[in-house]
Amino acid sequence: MIILETERLILRHFFPSDLAELFALYGDPEIRRYFPDGTLTFEETREELEWYLNGHPDHPELGLWATIHKQIGRFIGRCGLLPWTIEQRDEVEIAYLLNKSFWRQGLGTEVACGLLGYGFVELRLPRLICMMFKQNEASRRVALSVGMRFEKEIVADFGPAMLYALSKQAWDGG
Repeated sequence: MIILETERLILRHFFPSDLAELFALYGDPEIRRYFPDGTLTFEETREELEWYLNGHPDHPELGLWATIHKQIGRFIGRCGLLPWTIEQRDEVEIAYLLNKSFWRQGLGTEVACGLLGYGFVELRLPRLICMMFKQNEASRRVALSVGMRFEKEIVADFGPAMLYALSKQAWDGG
């Protein structure tokens, strides 16, 4: 099932057949450089894929979705919206991870814009965030390019991070 489309991308629910492509992403140290758990084994990737297939038990409207490049019809990443509780506040994070052969083409910004629209319009969320390690300059640039602003440094479940945020009101121009 398709979740959303942008000019060049389709975000859809995962299929079990996506396992090999997902493992190629999760097994690459450069792609997973800013993930606290680093690369994943094939079995760890299979477990994560099973979680994606079943969706979040408390938030079935959220999740990570297979990201398909329209022009070539190929799986190139996993992107979506993830629920978090940060400092006793419920938040929803825009998350994106793309195959490195598709970096520096504006696809991170494109998918982040699509996820903002989906989160604010379809799901009527009041605010969306991005979290990243301080060293992750590419993710910082994507967050800024879609209108997010640095809010504060936090200590998340995975360690220290920079939190960027955008409210629906600010996104609407309000």
